[in-house]
Amino acid sequence: MTVSRTVELEGHIIDSGMLQSCFGIIMDMNGSFEVETFEIGRHKTAESYARLLVEADDEEGLQAILHELHQNGANPTDPRDATLEPAPEDSVVPTDFYSTTNHPTDIRYDGEWLPVEDIEMDCAVVLDPDGPRAYTEILSGVGADDLVVTGNTGIRVKPPERPRDSEGAFGFMQGGVSSERPSESTIARIAEAIAETKREGGRVLAVCGPAVIHTGAREDLARLVREGYVDMLSVGNGFAVHDLERDLYGTSLGMDTETLDHPRKGHKHHIYTISEIIRAGGIEAAVGQGLVDSGVMYECVENDRPYVIAGSIRDDGPLPGTITDAIEAQNAIREQAHEADLVLMLATLLHSVAVGNCLPSTTKTVCVDINPGTVTQLVDRGSAQAVGMVTDVGTFVPMLADKLDGDG
Repeated sequence: MTVSRTVELEGHIIDSGMLQSCFGIIMDMNGSFEVETFEIGRHKTAESYARLLVEADDEEGLQAILHELHQNGANPTDPRDATLEPAPEDSVVPTDFYSTTNHPTDIRYDGEWLPVEDIEMDCAVVLDPDGPRAYTEILSGVGADDLVVTGNTGIRVKPPERPRDSEGAFGFMQGGVSSERPSESTIARIAEAIAETKREGGRVLAVCGPAVIHTGAREDLARLVREGYVDMLSVGNGFAVHDLERDLYGTSLGMDTETLDHPRKGHKHHIYTISEIIRAGGIEAAVGQGLVDSGVMYECVENDRPYVIAGSIRDDGPLPGTITDAIEAQNAIREQAHEADLVLMLATLLHSVAVGNCLPSTTKTVCVDINPGTVTQLVDRGSAQAVGMVTDVGTFVPMLADKLDGDG
């Protein structure tokens, strides 16, 4: 005896591949389906609608299929309120808690749909009945007796759609990775997207690795910060050290980025730099004293652009202001990510993935790296909205800055 449930999809479900994905999920999970209604949009911007009767051999199999379907935008036609269970202890979630995607999500409570605030992947959803409001919470942040959403009932997920005729500067930002795209035209469109974000009052976050400094793009990134095209910075201790080293000693990791020479004792410059910044009392103090008067960190301080420096066990020093507690650093990165409207990820795999995990799928994201694996791994880890560009950041950043200068 089979069990069944009716689901529906609406929007640009053909162009986005949502309908095809749902068909594949049902068949791959040994279910079956019948298309009860299929209304096709007849022009480029028209939406489509489909209603499917999904069948499985037993309730467990059906629930597994429904779970995968709703991650891809298919929702039951007879929604019920979400199942809520209190957390038994601090940092302990109920069994079968709902683990979020990074797509916009609603939770049904008392017959009404509540948008989940600050959506990001791999979190629990907590419901506050006093609002009522629903919000994401990392597992370590769940408190005893918090009402946590469990199961798959009463949850509505809305993956980003991809209409055939996308307008505006963001029309090209439909995900994907390629080294075959014409670099100059792609950079021009990224510049246009940044300029449009700024015109609309949005905020741009730059996530940068030390290679930005090593490849000679430091001054151009500093220009983007100074001119207001980059509003926030998320980096590791290494990036900040090499940026400051370039100011104090003219080198990055001991190498002159202009002549490519390795000065005597150059290999010690990074640790000397940390020592000087500690002696000055921190980055802001070093800028205030005139010890540091150029570079990315300098422009952040001078122009009041907030930055987060996250540490790791590999760090020398580290610099004053580097957040060495992993959870504290994660929370600081998360706060930045939730404020960003567009994110530039420049030559840093681990930092890009960390920030990408905190981003909703609606945040426009550009990842640039000379290594194709960096870009594809970001997309594979769930940041499917990211546009990947395989190129040298030493070429990309100066070209981007010049294109944005032209916009002004």
